[in-house]
Amino acid sequence: MATASHASGGGSLPGMRGQPAFVLHRRNPTPIPVLIAVPHAGRIYPSDLLARMRNPAMASVRLEDRLIDLVAEQVALETGADLLVARAPRAMIDLNRATEDIDWDMVTGGPPTSERTLLPRFAAGRRARSGLGLVPRRLPGMGELWRQRLSPAELAARIDQVHQPYHRELEASMARLRDRWGAALLIDLHSMPPLGPKVGAGRAADFVIGDRFGASCDGTLVQSALAHLCASRWLAGHNRPYAGGYVLDRHGAPLRGLHAMQVEVCRQAYLEETMHEPGPGLDAVVAALVGLVRMLAEEVSLRSGEGHALAAE
Repeated sequence: MATASHASGGGSLPGMRGQPAFVLHRRNPTPIPVLIAVPHAGRIYPSDLLARMRNPAMASVRLEDRLIDLVAEQVALETGADLLVARAPRAMIDLNRATEDIDWDMVTGGPPTSERTLLPRFAAGRRARSGLGLVPRRLPGMGELWRQRLSPAELAARIDQVHQPYHRELEASMARLRDRWGAALLIDLHSMPPLGPKVGAGRAADFVIGDRFGASCDGTLVQSALAHLCASRWLAGHNRPYAGGYVLDRHGAPLRGLHAMQVEVCRQAYLEETMHEPGPGLDAVVAALVGLVRMLAEEVSLRSGEGHALAAE
């Protein structure tokens, strides 16, 4: 059956009137039960955001999952997977953090009274102390990212216009896939800096699959993913050092047929030497992920008719 492709924007970028915070690409009807989401590759920076950054040229690139959206677009085009791509930059708000995960020292006036005793609700925990909370504050080797504090109104606008609409769309997209197929798989696609040397017996992983240590995705899907990458001569790790974050905590529910895995791709594998622009390995990474998505889509669609047996075994 032929499918029609459709792109729609959602949310809105504070400081960029008319610019959506994210774009959803989907086919109707969708040909496979897979959604690829890219939360950290946004590259649209309002001028006032750049003006507040101490070193915008360097900090913005280091915060981004640099150009992984280009990989995702090609994979979605070849496989038919739905694709949700954030356009809002991570420097503005991190879509893989809970809204409670805030370093209140960077907000004028500190936390509201209602927040002062609030405990984190999601298993990923608080990242703000490391400088990479809901709004990133610092980076190793660079120190503080900002010249001034956020106002409470600015923080609220970022949550209301970017974070909440993105996660509502992600939730709705997964529900649509599950309703059509009986189960759905979210691939939360990220990129990572090199974890170590790429040669020798102790060479570092090219991919890391995260599943919140089994909580967000059926283990058979994860093992199939690892086996596929290994058979394709890629080195893949599992949960270390990246097990996934808020996206998987919120949207992975294997017992309800909603499976979510995080896939980290080494930037050295698809970018050139400075890791700023596409490199000669991009096509090979796309091919690896196309094969991975097709294999996992077939496994989900074949087994979802068994009363969500993926979650029961």
